[in-house]
This record gives sequence, C-alpha cells and structure tokens, in this order.
Amino acid sequence: MEAGVPVRNIEERRNVSMYRTNMDCTSAGPFSTKMVVSMRPIPAELVEKAVQITSRFVDCHGAPVHIGSPEDIGIADLSQPDFGDAVTIKEGEVPVFWACGVTAITAAISAK
Repeated sequence: MEAGVPVRNIEERRNVSMYRTNMDCTSAGPFSTKMVVSMRPIPAELVEKAVQITSRFVDCHGAPVHIGSPEDIGIADLSQPDFGDAVTIKEGEVPVFWACGVTAITAAISAK
C-alpha cells in the first residue's frame, strides 16, 4: 500500500478472497491437495510493481503463482470465493494470485 499498489480487501474491510485451484501440490505422506490461492485485483499498470515488491518476501507469500485468467487455474467465478470474501474488481484491473496458507488446512483435511 505504501508503494501505491492497492489492497482491495483492506480498502473494503473484508477478508481476502481465497480459491481452490486445479494446481497440484506435491504430496507428502498422507497429505495431498490442490493449491489454494488468494486473489487481489491490481491495476494493470501496477502488476509488475506488485510482483517486484512481493517477490522479495519469499518467507511469506512471495511472488504470485498466477496472473490473469482465473479459468486457467480452475477458478470459474471470482465472485464466489471458496474462503473469505469477494471483493470488487474494477475495470482495468487484473486478478493476481498468491499461494495461500489455507492450502495446508485442505491438505490436513484430505489426509488419508
């Protein structure tokens, strides 16, 4: 936010939007799941800046795992998140997706 990149869920006072994807995670013992991602709409002209900023934080979410078409990663409707709240996506904004810690919870639930 200090760098001028909006964070919509904070602006709207909502929980971040999170979605199950079609992206496989590496299985570990009984744990296996698809990746869950958080999504933030970013103005197209600021996407590169958002990537540069977040890429430095590899111990947190790091760089986005996907930019653009949600359908490419198995998300049919951004207005219906699997977890959290939907946020407004304005004209000229691009959905940007980061790996989400909820993935670990879905892996634990699916453990065999």
